Amino acid sequence: MTMSIGEVPRPILPAPTPASRRCSRGFSLTELCTCFGIVGILSGFGASALSLSSAGLASVQQDLDGALYQAFHQARAQGRNVQVALGAKSASSDVLPVAMPRNVRWGKPASVPLPPGMDKPVVADKTGEAHGRITVTPRHTTTATVWFLTDGQDVLCLRLAGHGERQMLRWRAAKRKWGRV
Repeated sequence: MTMSIGEVPRPILPAPTPASRRCSRGFSLTELCTCFGIVGILSGFGASALSLSSAGLASVQQDLDGALYQAFHQARAQGRNVQVALGAKSASSDVLPVAMPRNVRWGKPASVPLPPGMDKPVVADKTGEAHGRITVTPRHTTTATVWFLTDGQDVLCLRLAGHGERQMLRWRAAKRKWGRV
């Protein structure tokens, strides 16, 4: 056997046996089941850490934000008032309904402080039902000022002011503080 300069000698390997061919093709059933077990345990820990009870409040938050956005544009385009009704079942051309899941209800729990810089509301602080509907005018003004919604742990606060300026704040029970949405 002659070798040229710079050529690396190759080791001579034994002929592959049926057992070594089988192992090189993939994973065994035992290895696969072990991996699925580990993934299942980790996902169980992740799901318990992820507060799924706030999913209803998050869905109301998105629906309410979308309905208000649509109401402001629809009122301007049509030149007449449009209402956003939380918990309403049916819609007309002037009423945009926002569905409310069973675990979400009106009001702010007494244990939750008011958002920073907010004056104490008269009725909405106790019942949350100061305004069952928000009326949006063609001039981008609204009739309601504050809504509180809760799922028992977290609280959503919607503040409307001026000409269509809206602010959504969310009280996170785990962090014990208000944050912008």
